[in-house]
Amino acid sequence: MIRARLKSLHLSRFALVMLAGLFLGGIIHIATVMGIPGQVPQSAHARIAAFGPDGRFNMLPASRAGAEPLPMLDPTMLHATCRFALADGPLMIEAALPPPFWSFALFNAKGEAIYSLNDRTSGNGGRLEALVLSSEQLAILRENPPIGLEDMIVIETDETSGYALLRAFDGDPLAHQALVEAMDAATCRPLDSDSQG
Repeated sequence: MIRARLKSLHLSRFALVMLAGLFLGGIIHIATVMGIPGQVPQSAHARIAAFGPDGRFNMLPASRAGAEPLPMLDPTMLHATCRFALADGPLMIEAALPPPFWSFALFNAKGEAIYSLNDRTSGNGGRLEALVLSSEQLAILRENPPIGLEDMIVIETDETSGYALLRAFDGDPLAHQALVEAMDAATCRPLDSDSQG
């Protein structure tokens, strides 16, 4: 009888230790899961905010190993980004970058590419003139189109926010300053009523 009680007591202690271990393991698991978001790098959309105000192109610092402003940027290129929200109205993007190469890409807030082109496919003598807007904004704009709409690249999207990335090849040190000035002159702003006809 004493043996049975000791065995029962031993099993109770074992069950209590197991229960405490499971409880402690659950707390550690929850703490780990809750801490993961703090360890994940910010999205590109969030990181871009550090380089300047929304609604305009902001030059990114040079891309160097271990110090990239955004992941996977080509160090032979100059980069400028512009965050936008279509709630502010259709987005007008204009740039006139010199040869030999430039490209433009539009990303949603998750960092997924939704449109891209380069100087050879722009169809406007190497000049970029694009209008980014929602289906609803396009329907309204067709009633009173802005001057020159037929010459613009119209990008209709369901995304409400995101960012544009402008890249230009920076291979000639003598042309570097002119390229910086051309990228600085690029515009990325909500379409205003003054530009409509």
